[in-house]
Amino acid sequence: MPRVSIRKLLRRLAGDERGVSAVEFALIAPVMILFYAGLVDLCQGYMALRRTNHVAAAVADLAAQSTVLTATDVDGIFEAGPGIMAPFNSTDLEQRISSVTRVSASSYKVDWSRSSKTTGALSGDLTVAAAKVPDDMLANGESVIIAEVAYTYASPFQQFLPEFRFERRALLEPRRSAVITCTTC
Repeated sequence: MPRVSIRKLLRRLAGDERGVSAVEFALIAPVMILFYAGLVDLCQGYMALRRTNHVAAAVADLAAQSTVLTATDVDGIFEAGPGIMAPFNSTDLEQRISSVTRVSASSYKVDWSRSSKTTGALSGDLTVAAAKVPDDMLANGESVIIAEVAYTYASPFQQFLPEFRFERRALLEPRRSAVITCTTC
C-alpha cells in the first residue's frame, strides 16, 4: 500500500468541495425553521386580534337591533362570539354588553350591564367611569350599546413567546329606540 504523505492528504481534502451544500443547509435550516414558525405564530395572533374585533362589532350590532332585551336574549347574543372566534379556543373569550345613557352634558348612567363570565376582567357591571363614551356621541336622553370583548391568545410556542391579551370595544347607538331596556339583566 502506497504511503500518502499528510501534506498531500490535507491538500486533497482542502480542495474537495463535496458536501458543502449539506453543511450549509445544516447551519441555515434551524434558523429558517424558527423564522417560519415565528411568522406562522404572528399570523395566527393577528387573526385572533381581527376575530376579537369582529366579535365586538357583531355583539354590539345584534344588541343594537333590539328594543327590549332579557338576560336570556343577551346570553344568546354571547353565543355568536365562540362561533366567530373559531378555530381558536373560546374558553378564553370574555364578553360584556352594557347600555349607557347620557343624563346631562357631563353625566351618564349605566342602564344595565351583563357579562358572559362570572370571573375575569369583564365580569360584573360596567361602571360609568369605565364606559368612556365620547362627549360628542350622544345628546341628552340618548343611549349607546357598549360591547366589550377580551381574548387571551396563547401561542403554540409558549416557551418562546408570551400570551397576548386583546381587548376591543364597539359602541353603537340603538337602531329602533332611544334606549334599549333589559328587563332581567
